[in-house]
Amino acid sequence: MSMKLKGWEKKTAESKADATTRAARQLFHEETAAREAKTARLKAARLALEAQSAGEVLRKPKLGKGSRG
Repeated sequence: MSMKLKGWEKKTAESKADATTRAARQLFHEETAAREAKTARLKAARLALEAQSAGEVLRKPKLGKGSRG
């Protein structure tokens, strides 16, 4: 039940709870999206670093000192 007083609408407990729920869900979704974007960015960086490292290993085989065949 809402009651209007001079252009102001008093919210019921249910509508306050709905507003709180909507705000919490929005925050949750924003944080989830940010976390997933960060995870994707870090994964791409890790894969690029691994690919670069693998390329260096293929190009420059390391031989230990004094190891003669």
